[in-house]
Amino acid sequence: MHEMSITQSVVDAIAEKLGDAAITCVRLEIGKLSGVVPDSVRFCFDVICAGTTLAGASLVIAEPPGIAACRDCAAEFTVDDLILLCPCGSANVRVLAGRELRIKSVEVA
Repeated sequence: MHEMSITQSVVDAIAEKLGDAAITCVRLEIGKLSGVVPDSVRFCFDVICAGTTLAGASLVIAEPPGIAACRDCAAEFTVDDLILLCPCGSANVRVLAGRELRIKSVEVA
């Protein structure tokens, strides 16, 4: 489960940047095409934060949809999974959005 190491990296980055400040809320953006399972991150977050300055902090995850453009018909369309097929049937697409994995904001007490 790579979500554990991803979540650990998020917690480490926040703790390193904010030191001993008590964190009340963390907002993440995890795109639908990122390959990261938000529910797994939620579970890992509580476990990893125990005993840190993030203990008890809420976690809010935004899940932006995948957006792709077809190189054959020029259509833009949304994609909710990793099967990247244009409605025209072409697999010749490029991903425009949905691979995000970032810390959007952190609230401090």
